[in-house]
Amino acid sequence: MSNLKFDFADKTVLVIGGTSGIGLATADLFASSGAQVMVAGPDEDQGREIVAKFSGSVAFHAVDVRDESAVKLLIQAMTECWGRIDIAINNAGIEGPFGPVEALSDEDCQRIIDINLKGIWHGMKYQILQMLSQGGGVIVNTGSSASLRAISNVAMYSASKHAIAGLTKASAVEHGRNNIRINAIAPGPVRTGLLERMVGGHIQLDEIANMVPMGRIAESSEIASAIAWLASDSASFVTGHILAVDGGLTVA
Repeated sequence: MSNLKFDFADKTVLVIGGTSGIGLATADLFASSGAQVMVAGPDEDQGREIVAKFSGSVAFHAVDVRDESAVKLLIQAMTECWGRIDIAINNAGIEGPFGPVEALSDEDCQRIIDINLKGIWHGMKYQILQMLSQGGGVIVNTGSSASLRAISNVAMYSASKHAIAGLTKASAVEHGRNNIRINAIAPGPVRTGLLERMVGGHIQLDEIANMVPMGRIAESSEIASAIAWLASDSASFVTGHILAVDGGLTVA
């Protein structure tokens, strides 16, 4: 658990994919740091139940990131609620099936790309349009250590996360002079439902921990702290960066 303290008292924050794992920890950190937070996710009942447990100013809006019109409505709802989007976190993602690349079906590939890549792009598209109109903002996308290195048996997941790195870097260059900072976080193994679903029945979690130079799996709160730093004024000259938070995995 990180002891790093943030102050987002004057900020509005959108967390897409904020109802579980890293997204939930991130929304919680921003809310506890004083921000006005909108959490977005696919399940309205789950979302409202989660938001009810938060302290501070938190709202929920249901969204399917595969649907561009639904994401556009989400951005409209955010601006109607709080007038602007200072910080946007694009965290929605799925793991896909575990196995060799030739075993994937077309449906598997399409679903991963639609959520992990197009879903991020849908969010960025309307976030950037809003940020251009308000004079700036910050975007943090959730990539993975699979954005930076090869991970076998999750090839299409890895491809989607590599693509997020490229999308992040190119967009950061495009909007560097528009006062919009765009970065991505690249977590290593994190103790979440996604990791358990990805490797369940194939690799034990203690085996994964042993692959990490620090010898353990991260907690969601540790990734949330890194996301908050990228979104904070402390990272005011950081853009187009893919920040590995992986216990040394990608350099091992």
